[in-house]
Amino acid sequence: MSIAPDLTGQDSEAFLTLDKTLTSAGPGAVLDRLVDHLTERGELRALLDALLLRARHELGLPLIQLGSLADLPEPTRSSYEQRYVEAIRSVGERFLEKGDIAGAWPYFRAIGEPEPVSRAIDSFQPVEGDESLNQIVEVAFNQGANPRKGFELILDHYGTCSAISAFEHLPPDEATRIACCDRLTRQLHDHLVANLRAEIAQRGQPLPAEGALIPALLAGNEWLFHDDAYHIDVSHLSATVRLAPMLTDPETLTRAAGLCEYGRGLSERHKYEGEPPFEQTFEDHAIYLGALLGRDVENAVAHFRRKLESTDLDRSDGALSAQVLVRLLVRLNRLEEAIGLAAEHLAGLPESTLICPGVAQLCQRAGQPERLAAIARAQGDLVNYAAAILQSASRSGTPSSDPSR
Repeated sequence: MSIAPDLTGQDSEAFLTLDKTLTSAGPGAVLDRLVDHLTERGELRALLDALLLRARHELGLPLIQLGSLADLPEPTRSSYEQRYVEAIRSVGERFLEKGDIAGAWPYFRAIGEPEPVSRAIDSFQPVEGDESLNQIVEVAFNQGANPRKGFELILDHYGTCSAISAFEHLPPDEATRIACCDRLTRQLHDHLVANLRAEIAQRGQPLPAEGALIPALLAGNEWLFHDDAYHIDVSHLSATVRLAPMLTDPETLTRAAGLCEYGRGLSERHKYEGEPPFEQTFEDHAIYLGALLGRDVENAVAHFRRKLESTDLDRSDGALSAQVLVRLLVRLNRLEEAIGLAAEHLAGLPESTLICPGVAQLCQRAGQPERLAAIARAQGDLVNYAAAILQSASRSGTPSSDPSR
């Protein structure tokens, strides 16, 4: 009884070609022909196996691998590992060449090279009904190949609510989080501006010039808030405003401040209570963002100092209020005040848990290792004390083996 597969003409020809090549040109030519054939057919998973088979042949290894790579002697093992990486990279590149980003990702992820996939995702522009969108979002955002672009795709194609939920799952990388917050703020701002302009036009009222920001649209139009009216999902508005303190671009900060201005005009039933020191979400954030824009800076610092003084410093609320103020002082380049505040209120808290720089980082930024040494000694912090005196010794040229000098 025969168990031979029923080959199509094309498949049968491929086997015959390998047989003829072996007879006429030898083993190396067989493997080259195999690689070419699988490449032409687009059989990329089999191509990887063929590339590895060719590598084993050229390195004089058994063609059917037995055991693990760890069993191979050096330098053969390192040579094969290099060929292994090259083979995976080559197959991944071929997936990208045919536009299959999701197919390429497992290969580049396996060798720790996400950059080619990240670049491809940056160039990805989905069209209506693009069935690959879900796969690209999965790779970009959920699997971390390009979280910023993944967030933009979620925002553009799945909506603000999904994007706000996704924001909490962004990596801790500050630049990525700021870029995503910037994108979210601008989109929500643009939606609100469009809705306000439509409402004003519908009422037959004079419209400010194209490009006018929210304060100009609200000026003289108090009726926009009558009868508990609102013009955008208030939960989205509140969530975006809460993220806004991380923004750095002045234009986006200005738009975020406009969102706060709109929120302040809402009826009380639409204002969500926030966490200290932003209990009044729109009012407190308006003051904070105003300071970042250089408006009423002293009043803003005093406002958040009062918030800190009125909180229970033994509770997490107190520590959070202190961190918010430290972060504001750092953004305002008032490092001396920030160091004093952090030393007083954040002692003993691991820097990895803070939302602002800790004492050690602040002293480093200010170039004050001596001050860090004094603070660390007063707080019984041997590690930061050692770091400070060693850095002081290095700066002064004192040998580190004699820290007392």
